[in-house]
Amino acid sequence: MKFILSTHNVTLTKAIEEHILSRIDKLEHFDRWAVDARVTLEHDHTKVPEKQFKCSIRLGVRGPDLFAEDVESDLYTSIDKVTKKIEQQIRKRHGKVKVRTHTDASRSKRARQESEI
Repeated sequence: MKFILSTHNVTLTKAIEEHILSRIDKLEHFDRWAVDARVTLEHDHTKVPEKQFKCSIRLGVRGPDLFAEDVESDLYTSIDKVTKKIEQQIRKRHGKVKVRTHTDASRSKRARQESEI
């Protein structure tokens, strides 16, 4: 998977980069067809101290891309929450695909059973 990390008013340390990469690896575990991940980290000096750090992730997958962002007072918390949001979106998409597959299969099975009677 291609990984793009951009920062705005944030000094990128090795610890931050490793934390993001570990979270992206978890996302890749959920959806192995992910093409790329674009992570943007921002620090806003003008906002009140409660919500200064913003993290956004755009996950390139087949179909519409998945996007989530979160604003928190701690950068690591923001990264964790935004990855949770993306995980939920992946689970929802995967669930919809499974339901569609099972619905089609059950329809064809029902049609076969009715034709046999």
